[in-house]
Amino acid sequence: MFNKILVANRGEIAVRIIRACHELGIPTVAVYSQADANSLHVKLADESVCIGPPQNRDSYLNIPNIVTAAMITGCDAVHPGYGNLSETVAFAENCEIARIKFIGPKPETIERMQDKAQAKQLVAKAGVPVVPGTEGVLASETEGLKIARKFGYPVMIKAAAGGGGRGIRIVRNDDEFVRNLPLAQAEAQAAFGHPEVYLEKYIECPRHIEIQIMADEHGNVVHLGERDCSVQKRSHQKLMEESPSVAMSQQLRQKIGDAAVKAAKAIGYMNAGTMEFLLDSRGKLYFMEMNTRIQVEHCVTEMVTGIDLVKQQIRVATGEKLPFTQRDIILQGHAIECRVNAEDPDRNMMACAGLVKNVRMPGGPGVRVDSHLYSGYEVPAYYDSLLAKIITWGRDRTEAIERMKRALTEMTVEGLPTTIPLLLKVLDDEEFRGGEYSTDFLPRKFLP
Repeated sequence: MFNKILVANRGEIAVRIIRACHELGIPTVAVYSQADANSLHVKLADESVCIGPPQNRDSYLNIPNIVTAAMITGCDAVHPGYGNLSETVAFAENCEIARIKFIGPKPETIERMQDKAQAKQLVAKAGVPVVPGTEGVLASETEGLKIARKFGYPVMIKAAAGGGGRGIRIVRNDDEFVRNLPLAQAEAQAAFGHPEVYLEKYIECPRHIEIQIMADEHGNVVHLGERDCSVQKRSHQKLMEESPSVAMSQQLRQKIGDAAVKAAKAIGYMNAGTMEFLLDSRGKLYFMEMNTRIQVEHCVTEMVTGIDLVKQQIRVATGEKLPFTQRDIILQGHAIECRVNAEDPDRNMMACAGLVKNVRMPGGPGVRVDSHLYSGYEVPAYYDSLLAKIITWGRDRTEAIERMKRALTEMTVEGLPTTIPLLLKVLDDEEFRGGEYSTDFLPRKFLP
C-alpha cells in the first residue's frame, strides 16, 4: 500500500478521496489555491500545500507546482479525481518521471482515448458499435461539408480533446455548419488547448448510458453495470443520474457490458474508466467516448454494487488484483444521484458565488451525501458550481425517488440559489417517473 497520497483536486471529490485513503490507513496531502484555503478538503487532509492563486490555470492546472508539492511532502502516489488534470497526459507523464504513482491509466492510454475520434476507431475494432463519424480530426471546412452531407444532417461538431459538453455544436444545414465550425474550434482551443474537431452523426433525443469498468494490471477487467445520465442541461452537462437504467433490458445490459470489457482489454486499460453510449429510440446503442478517470456519478454504481470504486482505484494502482470477477457483480436495488449546484434555475442556470450562511444536510435510511459544503463556507467564483451530491438508494426505483424527494426537502442552503427546486420538479414529473425521458427532457420541459 502507498505511504502517502497527494489529492490533486478540490471540492467534494477531494473530500471523497481523502476519506477513502483514511479508511485504508493512508495519510493524505491536500493541495489548494488561495481561494480554497478554508475548503473542507484542506481541513480533512493530514497535510496541505498552497499551489497558487485562485485561477485554475495557476493552481489546480499547474503541473510543476502539484508535482513539486507531492515530492516535498514525500508522497509516493497522486490521485487526480475528476476534471482538472485527471485526463492530462503531461501530468501523468510528469508523475512517472518523478517516480510518483499516478492513480489511473497509463499516459499512453489516456492519450489514445483522449482523442475522441481515435477512441472510436479503437473500440470499433474491438466490435463495439459506434456513432457514425469521421475517422480522424477534420482537415478543412470543405471536407466537413462533404462528410456532413454524406451522413445527413443534423450532425455534431465536437472537440477532439473534449469533455463536459464543451466544444460541441449541433448543425442542421450547410449554412449552420459554416457558421459554427470556427466557433467550435475556438471553444476547443480555449477549453482544451487544442482546436481540432471531428464530426459525428447527431442522434435525436437519445438516452445517455454509460458503463463503469474496473481493470487491474494483470489483465482482469469487469463492468459494474450502467448509469443513465439523460437528465442534462442544454450544454450536455449532467444534473441527475441513476442506476440501473429503466431503458436497459438484462440482455442489452449484458451485451453492452461485455462489449465495454472487450474494448478495455483491447486497449490494455487499467484502473477505473467509463464507456459512454447513446441509446436511440429503436434500442440501439452507440459508443460515444471513454472517460479515463473516476466519474462525478460513480456514487450510484457504488450504491447498487456495494463496491467502493475509489478504494479499488488505489488498490489496483498498487498492483493488487481485482478481488472480484464478473460473476460477483450483482446490481441490487436502485440508486439516484442529484447534483446540488450553486446555480439559479430562474436565470438560465447562471452560476453563483458567495457566502453560504447556513447548511442543513439530509440523512436517514438510504441517503448518502458527498459534499465539501459547510455553514460559513465562501463559494469561490473560479470553479465548478457543484456544492453537493445527494444519492439515495431504494429497493426499487419508486423508493429511491421518494427518498430523494424527502432528502432534498430536508436540505437547506441559505445564502445562494441552488438547483434543489428544479430537481424536486423533475422528481415529480410524470415523464421522469415513467422512465420515458431522454436527453432533451430537461431543456424541453424546465429550461425554456
